[in-house]
Amino acid sequence: MANKITSLFNIKYPIIQAGMIWNSGWKLASAASNSGILGLIGAGSMYPEVLREHIKKCKAATDKPFGVNVPMLYPDLQEIMDIIVEEDVKIVFTAAGNPKTWTKWLKDKGITVVHVVSSVKFALKAQEAGVDAVVAEGFEAGGHNGRDETTTLTLIPMVKEQLQIPLIAAGGIATGKAMLACMVLGADGVQVGSRFVASEESSAHAAFKQVVVDAKEGDTQLTLKELAPVRLIKNKFYNQVQELYKTGPTPEQLKELLGRARAKRGMFEGDLEDGELEIGQISGLIHEVKPVAEIVKAMVEEFEEAKKLVATF
Repeated sequence: MANKITSLFNIKYPIIQAGMIWNSGWKLASAASNSGILGLIGAGSMYPEVLREHIKKCKAATDKPFGVNVPMLYPDLQEIMDIIVEEDVKIVFTAAGNPKTWTKWLKDKGITVVHVVSSVKFALKAQEAGVDAVVAEGFEAGGHNGRDETTTLTLIPMVKEQLQIPLIAAGGIATGKAMLACMVLGADGVQVGSRFVASEESSAHAAFKQVVVDAKEGDTQLTLKELAPVRLIKNKFYNQVQELYKTGPTPEQLKELLGRARAKRGMFEGDLEDGELEIGQISGLIHEVKPVAEIVKAMVEEFEEAKKLVATF
């Protein structure tokens, strides 16, 4: 399945396991890389020295390429980037910030840089900043999201029409059929998040994994757009947010309700009532917690079967 993405990252299949806060530690990233795809450690929920520990453990668990996802809205960025260089990580995915800030600095150190975007405008800005590839993420995706609410089905061909560098599709992808659809629309590969949350190797709390498996269509919603849009499972905390919205709250009032460590409480510690439970719409199609190797194998096999079926049309 060789193409631009497999060549760029030296992987077997053009699939990236998304770097997600509180879900993607070294166990998930190394299992993904060992399965022939690109595993990513999610640095957004890690203090710098915790990240260093995860990188070291990931290196010990796989001899395959892996990378680190760095949301640029978090503190300690210089320290995090220095650790990535010191530990000789060769792939960095950046998100939630201006790609010009770090792309040249990273590339000057021999690191492959990919930036995550949610619009054509920001895809072109990332290309101009010199990134090696772009992840274009539709608003079906879980976690922090684009303000324009552009779906993957429309975003990918729009970005492809104007982009010259490799394109990775994200948002609503958990199956081989969805992967094929994205590649027909112009993507060179796919990034998968929610499906890997419900994996045995994910660092998510078992109770959160079960909520993902139990989720049905309509159980997630994009909210908190005044702060940073985020897609959440509807729970007690989500309902409190909706009640507050009825009063016409200021961003400060929303921040006060959100408080600190709300995502950690939900996804990592398993507080299903008061925690922030971030997951994509595709959770309605995830029915079982499985090992990463099985998820990848099923996805690749379904992709190949679907490709044969499409060829008969």
